[in-house]
Amino acid sequence: MKYRCTLCGYIYDPAKGDPDNGVEPGTAFEDVPDSWVCPDCGAGKEDFEPVDD
Repeated sequence: MKYRCTLCGYIYDPAKGDPDNGVEPGTAFEDVPDSWVCPDCGAGKEDFEPVDD
């Protein structure tokens, strides 16, 4: 399942991860560290919501 930042619209795709910020491809959103923030706007994980593919 993908997750969208409610502040800027960035989509976190587990298949892609966020390798530039230490999140390997294949990492489920639930397993992303709580310290991770949106790479586009800096919002925390709490500002993301699940989206249908």
